[in-house]
Amino acid sequence: MKLNFTETVLRDANQSLIATRMPFADFAEILEKLDGAGYYSLECWGGATFDSCLRYLSEDPWERLRKIKAKVKNTKLQMLLRGQNILGYKHYPDDVVRKFVAHAARNGMDIFRIFDALNDFRNIEVAVDETLKQGAHAQGCICYTTSPIHNLEKYAAMGKHLEGMGVNSICIKDMAGIMGPREAYDLVVALKKSVKLSVFLHTHSTTGLAPITYMKAIEAGCDGIDTAISSFSGGTSQPATETLHYALRQMGHTTGLDEKVLKEINDFFKPLKAKYIAAGLMDAFVMGTETDALVYQVPGGMLSNLLAQLKAQNAIDKLEEVLAEIPHVRKDLGYPPLVTPMSQMVGVQAAANVLAGERYRNVSKEVKSYLKGEYGQAPGAVDEELIRKVLGDEKPMNMRFADTLAPAFEENKQRIGSLARNDEDVLSYIAFPQIAEKFFKDREERERRTVTYTIMKKREEIG
Repeated sequence: MKLNFTETVLRDANQSLIATRMPFADFAEILEKLDGAGYYSLECWGGATFDSCLRYLSEDPWERLRKIKAKVKNTKLQMLLRGQNILGYKHYPDDVVRKFVAHAARNGMDIFRIFDALNDFRNIEVAVDETLKQGAHAQGCICYTTSPIHNLEKYAAMGKHLEGMGVNSICIKDMAGIMGPREAYDLVVALKKSVKLSVFLHTHSTTGLAPITYMKAIEAGCDGIDTAISSFSGGTSQPATETLHYALRQMGHTTGLDEKVLKEINDFFKPLKAKYIAAGLMDAFVMGTETDALVYQVPGGMLSNLLAQLKAQNAIDKLEEVLAEIPHVRKDLGYPPLVTPMSQMVGVQAAANVLAGERYRNVSKEVKSYLKGEYGQAPGAVDEELIRKVLGDEKPMNMRFADTLAPAFEENKQRIGSLARNDEDVLSYIAFPQIAEKFFKDREERERRTVTYTIMKKREEIG
């Protein structure tokens, strides 16, 4: 049986281990090797990469995608899309979602892995529809979690729902690495009985379960897995590509991967890892095996950001208390899966509770919006006392929040004016207004300095 491998070193491994701080220049030289390794796809965009490019790396994320596409000719490029949230942390109007998907496809994106943090599939319908209209591959996600209200039957029904929406494949998204081998086997079997689509599994090495979980999922008929080249594997990242390839080949599976090329790729990333460790970007905590995650269910990207948040507030000594508080907040909010943006919302609220010494003394605006129903239908019952405390007599909405939003693309295009050079810039501005505007101004200043420097050099040469 042919197993499809998705390599995550350019997106999720990068995000989980070093909070998405890998600039394009660091991996540009290895793109052609990645293209020739035999991967099913390269996950290289989406998730937190967009935000990080603008905020920390002084890179245009759209230009980054185009540069990757220019060098990757044969392997499908894959991104993680947060449904109606796109790549931000709130819901956007349908016209913006459609524009974003269309431009991502035109700039080279092949596979859109689309999820909603609450598994409220009303929030991915537009993104899926536009992906299909663009002729790209729509992979619908089931965000996996465990709680008193989540069970096999519910997940199988979700798979059927996604198939009915017309997705091309299904991904089980285990963002916290909490899925055990039996759970994986049973869920893949249930989905394979429920749908006629390919089923992919995404997990993390956080708890140490990932390799055996993958093996049992493959035994049950899983069609593809996510892995990271070994120097960027383990911890809160994915299991090692080379290790899974080696084991699966021994078991009689075909992967299509070239071992010689994989070694070259790993040798390229080894010194980068050393550089990031020396720079303090790769915290030892995210590289270990953390079985407590089976209780608090914190995904890799959330954990690295939580560490950064507590360090910034000189409260790293409160980490264990915050982790212990996360399950309480999650229960109060109706057991949402801890995936972006819910992971950030729950993590920030848990930290606020611990630092204030009192639960919900300070409630973030995002949690308030969630309680109003603006993020979708909570999986379970939300704590009534918390709703009353935050909303008073206001009742949460039942409709899809995006149905209340007016079109926003043209309005924002007018607002940003000449700072935006194209529609991609406008989309960046809509997603992250202040950050994008600063990026555009800095870009103009960098280009002005370059022109000035060039003119001065020419004058020196002439004179």
